[in-house]
Amino acid sequence: MNYNFNDAKIALEKVGEWLTKEYTGVHTGRATPSLLDTVSVLSYGSMQPIKNVASVSIEDPKTLRVSPWDKGQIKDVEKAIAAANLGLSTAVDDMGLRVIFPMLTTERRVQLVKVLKEKMEDARVSVRQERERILKEIDAQEKEGGMSEDEKFRGKDELQKYVDETNRKLEAIFAKKEAEVMN
Repeated sequence: MNYNFNDAKIALEKVGEWLTKEYTGVHTGRATPSLLDTVSVLSYGSMQPIKNVASVSIEDPKTLRVSPWDKGQIKDVEKAIAAANLGLSTAVDDMGLRVIFPMLTTERRVQLVKVLKEKMEDARVSVRQERERILKEIDAQEKEGGMSEDEKFRGKDELQKYVDETNRKLEAIFAKKEAEVMN
């Protein structure tokens, strides 16, 4: 009986999805509405994601327009963006807020690449942990008599192929984001 790798494939895909989501939170000097996805606003007594209380659109390459549906919440939205500590500045006007992305200095770009590398290493650790978990399951299955030694080695080889493929995908995600930050 061969090992079923469906759970492993799903877990490894989730690592790639996690890394992609983490990288959307790293601002590259370009205005992207997804950067504000992590911002929560105190709205009518509860914390709400910014997209639930305002529309967020791109005004120009360095500016986002945040238009709260209730104009009385402009100050709350401004406080939430400032509290998120994203390194963005805000300007309030009659239509809502303008969120301005500062120019990235070379020093800041190098710092951002370090952050990207840390997140990449976290993703690699997750992949290694998943590999170890599956290897233990394969070894346990062989000890219980559920598979032969040859099947165990085939299973380990197949698992390594999935791990290598996932690592290549993670490297591609990192390289793309690094190029985005450095340009």
